[in-house]
Amino acid sequence: MKIPGNTIRPGNVVEHQGSIWAAVKISHTQPGKGGAYLQVELKNLLDGRKLNERFRSSEKVEKVRLEQKNNTFLFEADGMYTFMDAETYEQIEISGEFLGDKAAFLQDGMEVVVESYEDTPIGVELPQTVELIVVETEPVVKGQTQKSSAKPATCDNGVRVMVPTFINQDDKIKVYTEDGTYAERAK
Repeated sequence: MKIPGNTIRPGNVVEHQGSIWAAVKISHTQPGKGGAYLQVELKNLLDGRKLNERFRSSEKVEKVRLEQKNNTFLFEADGMYTFMDAETYEQIEISGEFLGDKAAFLQDGMEVVVESYEDTPIGVELPQTVELIVVETEPVVKGQTQKSSAKPATCDNGVRVMVPTFINQDDKIKVYTEDGTYAERAK
């Protein structure tokens, strides 16, 4: 579907220069001379390159629809992560390099959404939070609980998280998968 270049919004996926790009940042510019344009920071979804591009209202851009499928994470072997389509039971492998920091939060049987373009996976959406067990943290120092403070903790998946001082070793906590920050104590 073709859209005017000045209607691109953050999160839109567009086809540009023969590749697939996601709009990251947008700023509208009205120069003293000439017409207004949209300055768009694009990120290539296939190889991770970044590009700054100007789009005017007269330019048409192809907006891309991504296919989203529910998948179940099965296992990791040799840096490759295997997922199974919830409907067709087909399995796909995605490299750990492609997943980046998200790979640390994958748990056996976790339901995820795999976004793909022309049968090529270009993104994996994890649940908002995951439950982890604190395997190592500093003991509480008397008087430290008087004010809001945090201490480092290592979780069972190896991720280090800043947690409130009342969290102890072997406690279950919820961590945001987007940025790896503490959410709350798990119930």
